[in-house]
Amino acid sequence: MNLEVLLPVLWQSTLETLWMVLPSALLAQVFGTLLGVVLVLTRPGQLAPLPWLNRLLGAVVNAGRSLPFIILLVLLIPLTRLITGTSIGSTAAIVPLTIAAIPFTARLVEGALLEVPWGVLEAARVAGASRRQTVFKVLLPEALPGLILGFTVMLVSLIGYSAMAGAIGGGGLGDLAIRYGYQRFETGVMIATVVVLLVLVQLVQVLGDFAARKADHR
Repeated sequence: MNLEVLLPVLWQSTLETLWMVLPSALLAQVFGTLLGVVLVLTRPGQLAPLPWLNRLLGAVVNAGRSLPFIILLVLLIPLTRLITGTSIGSTAAIVPLTIAAIPFTARLVEGALLEVPWGVLEAARVAGASRRQTVFKVLLPEALPGLILGFTVMLVSLIGYSAMAGAIGGGGLGDLAIRYGYQRFETGVMIATVVVLLVLVQLVQVLGDFAARKADHR
């Protein structure tokens, strides 16, 4: 494939990858944050201890994280088809990407929230803050740098997952690499897709690190 043909195809595949990754990341962050907050609050000794619920949610999260993404892609084909009307293409790939990222994000959020000193939360409670106020005005703001770094890690992982989604017709850079770089033995296409993926990952990491530093007022 010559350069004049490759560049438009590469640009279109990059846009498809971004279309898969960005909505999936935002949805996973919303639901993963909610799940992570519940995991923290229900731990023994926390603001709303419910050990049985914590163990149940922990088991579900661990099960979700242990399932290989390529298997999840296949298992979710009926659900993907139900939600999007199709099981192939960039839009369809958003469903398995989101579901795969939620348990991963929940653990990242849990880790970031647990780094907040208990004394800070206790001081808020002594000052008369309700449980809701403690969570949204103290816990989450104090954990913001860690949450941003966790979001960055999740976003980088989703870029890798999106490339894997190309194996079952998910579109994007992964699909381009498989169809042309692998199946047609066009090494130049394979190298170009790898370079673009590396640039995307590096850009996300740099921006994430910068945002985390800005949010850290300690």
